[in-house]
Amino acid sequence: MARPVSPTSATRPDLAVRVSGLVRRFGHRTAVDGLDLELPVGGVLALLGPNGAGKTTTVEICEGFQTPDAGSVSVLGLDPIADNDHLRSRIGVMLQGGGAYPGARAEEMVRLCAAYCADPIDPDWLLDALGLREVARTPFRRLSGGQQQRLSLACAIVGRPELVFLDEPTAGLDAHARIVVWELIDRLRTDGVSVLLTTHMMDEAEELADEVVIIDHGRVVAAGTPATLTSQGAENELRFSAPRGLDLSMLELALPEGYVCTEPTPGKYLVVGSVTPQVLATVTAWCAKINVLATDLRVETRSLEDVFLDLTGRALRS
Repeated sequence: MARPVSPTSATRPDLAVRVSGLVRRFGHRTAVDGLDLELPVGGVLALLGPNGAGKTTTVEICEGFQTPDAGSVSVLGLDPIADNDHLRSRIGVMLQGGGAYPGARAEEMVRLCAAYCADPIDPDWLLDALGLREVARTPFRRLSGGQQQRLSLACAIVGRPELVFLDEPTAGLDAHARIVVWELIDRLRTDGVSVLLTTHMMDEAEELADEVVIIDHGRVVAAGTPATLTSQGAENELRFSAPRGLDLSMLELALPEGYVCTEPTPGKYLVVGSVTPQVLATVTAWCAKINVLATDLRVETRSLEDVFLDLTGRALRS
């Protein structure tokens, strides 16, 4: 199949990555199916999806490691395939596993990557910042999985790239190491570096990303800020505890039209509708009027994981 038209004529200087109508097939299987996404300069975009959703394929196309079957891709205003030589020095890539010579020591690997860069970050600073000083002379193959991850991250950012691709950057890391990596990614954003990361960790996406794109079967099923994606649905549920058997028809009359009040279990009450400060005040005032003490009053909010599972299903995938 013919290569897509180079996207450089449609580039926008405010976007570090622009993907439009991306398609990638492997035989009869379509891994990416008409996918669109945009990463603003200096932003952090988290690409989420179940196993086999097309995340890694999409990222590898943006990195220039795979050729798309259709659609267009612009990375820093360049075609990642045709302009790869010009693009390579401007991006950092952290691959999913590996990415280093098995026999190379950790310090040697960082210094080797730094040697190819015009203005690298001090390798010693990176080794210290990522907790690799104690294993600086340990060969890559003998590092733990978490240490290998942190070394791969060091190699990806040592050249001060304008854009970094991070594929599962905290996979296999313990809680302390995850925090270190999160802080480093946040520092990249502060320094104006654009970051596109894939992750299976919803709290990571909520913590780091300015924008989240959820894909399934190679297509975008939702996109927006973490706050936008979690602001639909369950935040419209107000729950409280009170003596069982209250006459909720009177509460519904006190609320604006369209609100539904139920008692799902004895003594546990649910108000469904847009929960505003005025609605909250109405519920508490009604309870006070009938001389009932409402306890455990809370507004339910959905997590990004709830949104993800609602959109992609809860069945285990291989």
